[in-house]
Amino acid sequence: MDPLPGPLSEALDAFRRHLAAERGTSPHTVRAYLSDVRALLEHAAQAGLTSLDDLDIALLRSWLAGQHGAGRARATLARRAASARTFTAFAHARGWLASDPGPLLGTPRVRRRLPEVARPEQLAAALTPPPAAPGDPREQAVLLRDTAIMELLYATAIRVSELCGLDVGDLDHGRRTIRVMGKGGKERTVPVGLPAERATARWVRDGRPALVTAASGHALLVGARGGRLDPRTARRVVHARLAAAPAAPDSGPHGLRHAAATHLLEGGADLRSVQEILGHASLASTQIYTHVSVDRLQKAFRQAHPRA
Repeated sequence: MDPLPGPLSEALDAFRRHLAAERGTSPHTVRAYLSDVRALLEHAAQAGLTSLDDLDIALLRSWLAGQHGAGRARATLARRAASARTFTAFAHARGWLASDPGPLLGTPRVRRRLPEVARPEQLAAALTPPPAAPGDPREQAVLLRDTAIMELLYATAIRVSELCGLDVGDLDHGRRTIRVMGKGGKERTVPVGLPAERATARWVRDGRPALVTAASGHALLVGARGGRLDPRTARRVVHARLAAAPAAPDSGPHGLRHAAATHLLEGGADLRSVQEILGHASLASTQIYTHVSVDRLQKAFRQAHPRA
């Protein structure tokens, strides 16, 4: 990887600080944005730019066209266009660009595909804990924790990163709500169903003391060694529980989030309420779940109506 010219390198470093400190972007998103913008700036440097003054829409489009010619997927192109727009808006706000060319950059439309949504009866089987070996307190503790993981993910539709970030004090047992720190450091309060509240209370009372260590801190959910629960562990738990449920689709924590949102809408919840629960900044992100419900309605119509 060739080094960028000084001004471009400094701009990239300032953009990194902006994403991490000012916008509170997750480390994963920061890495993705920086990778995309570095590719853009490398393209700019190859075109002879040594500062941001001449970064215009023609150069942005030529960069994106090169990405398309290299066979990048539409989803990748859409993300890179979004990264470029975020960077040019930042550079314009800093006074490094006289005007912002980002809004002129088109984005390839990406069809958003949802995973197969498990039915309520399939999830009921997945939420039922398997029997634990008698006399093994740590195994029993892990079993209680895994049940709390499943119940919380399905009841609240929170992201796996949000689940792993929960502290003991975030669950209000009296009001049956949970305080969640979402994307961009935005906090929201989400209702918790009675089965999830009971499963979590039992884990805290009977399971967590068997696994907790000095490294646990205030973490609500902890790993086998006592540290805060890792998202990879949560994903393994969800995959294993769904695999053990008859006919349930293979899925992970995001699949439970999709299932919860879909079942809420099918049960009569309004779209705005589901948006608040999911922590979506835009209602358009929530509307994708209405398509799942309509698909199910059409399928039921075709199967049941004599003139379908």
